[in-house]
Amino acid sequence: MKVAAVQMDIAWEEKEKNRQKCLAFLEKAQKQNAELILFPEMTLTGFSMNIDAIGEINDETTDWFKNKAREFGLYIGFGHVQKTSGTQEIPSKGRNLFSMVSPEGIEIARYAKIHPFSFGRESRFYEGGSELVLARVKDFQVAPLICYDLRFPEIFQILSAQAQLIIVAANWPKSRREHWITLLKARAIENQCYIAGVNRVGRGGGLEYAGDSMIIDPTGTVISREVQGEGLLISDMEVKKVQDIREAFRVKDDRQEALYASYYKNDKRL
Repeated sequence: MKVAAVQMDIAWEEKEKNRQKCLAFLEKAQKQNAELILFPEMTLTGFSMNIDAIGEINDETTDWFKNKAREFGLYIGFGHVQKTSGTQEIPSKGRNLFSMVSPEGIEIARYAKIHPFSFGRESRFYEGGSELVLARVKDFQVAPLICYDLRFPEIFQILSAQAQLIIVAANWPKSRREHWITLLKARAIENQCYIAGVNRVGRGGGLEYAGDSMIIDPTGTVISREVQGEGLLISDMEVKKVQDIREAFRVKDDRQEALYASYYKNDKRL
């Protein structure tokens, strides 16, 4: 499967401007015979807490990408924000979502970020999700995660029992770029699967983003990377490579999941 990952400078809270950027990348991906194209977290807005400005109740972003998936004949993964009811203290709250649509224009996955970024006050404005999601894309089982989720290895282990590709769509700031690079590689090695880290670049909301989008194979080798500036990464992935590596080096056979679960269940402290 040929996968394209988009590293883009997201115009702050300007959906139409960002739609035009996405169109240009869709055209490039189609010309390079990509089958799946991935965009960063909150693709059309940047990482904003302004739910009233960017949140949707009508799925307009999803519908737009469905139409483009049909037009370009691509699987597309993208981030967007759903507005929810909120509270008296914060009237408008939202869910930070990553969806995938098929070339037939069908939404095949909708994942709500499980771990809102409390350090950046995201948890004040966004409700955390409670479900992991898998989607079939060609021969691959694909699982989307979002940004801060990268710091929680348990969910990667759960997903990689079935997934051969895990997406991490992000707006990860330059100040913590070494964490991003190191953790992406670690997740590929630990889970013996492809990892696609899709980050934005540029400035937005007072933060600077370094990019460092990359696609990593099941051995932890970076096979495609965009260090700085906007760009389109293209990589070929093979399900057989995942299967062969897992068969040759059977790490998951040695996991003691019942023991790990007992520590969580009983809240044991060492």
